[in-house]
Amino acid sequence: MNEERRAARRQVLQVAAKLLEEGGSEAVSTRAVATAAGITAPALYRMFDDKDGLLVELAAYGFEMYLAEKREALELTPDDPVADLYRGWDLHVDFGLRHPAFYVLMYGTVQPGRRPPAADEAHALLVRLLGQVAQAGRLRIPVEQATRVIHAATTGATLALIGEEPPERDLTTSARLRDTVIASVTTDSPTPSGSDLASRALALDAALEAALTNGPPAAAAGVPLRDTETALLREWLRQLAS
Repeated sequence: MNEERRAARRQVLQVAAKLLEEGGSEAVSTRAVATAAGITAPALYRMFDDKDGLLVELAAYGFEMYLAEKREALELTPDDPVADLYRGWDLHVDFGLRHPAFYVLMYGTVQPGRRPPAADEAHALLVRLLGQVAQAGRLRIPVEQATRVIHAATTGATLALIGEEPPERDLTTSARLRDTVIASVTTDSPTPSGSDLASRALALDAALEAALTNGPPAAAAGVPLRDTETALLREWLRQLAS
């Protein structure tokens, strides 16, 4: 796609985003978007095929907004991965309450196998945060399980708050759930040497994951094991952590 077409597509998405924020998904008809963008309906169809295609692109646009805000905010937090989890939860809920129509489109209409790349990036950001918690020796359960728990809890809390009338919302509900959920998957402080075998196994597994994914192509410059040996070691570490 050339730059001119990409810019035109982006402009239409910005128009559609405004309609979505003001009137919800019902306001995002192909006719309304085409009229507001000053283009013909056939031109809109050439860009997005149909309304479903437009909504999929809008969801991706929402994830891009969410990621930009979250990355910027997390850069301002102290160098504490558990503090980042708390901050990340609050950022997630705050985004949903400020952009309810976008949030419902992003998280309330998910279909298996149809997540936009930006949604995968948002998921990867949570995985990376939890990997840092594990490397610090402060994770109680494997990263994959912790990711599912926190994702389900934050999404559920946000959708529940969106479903309430603003004057009736009690944000302490989210804070209490946040504290309970994060406390259930993390420890209060790094585990001392020789104690809490599960957390130490998770920390080593996270360190291996970081070395393999972030290291040089010969990955294994920092991991002097063959692939089969590394896989076996990680399987043992996860058994120790379970």
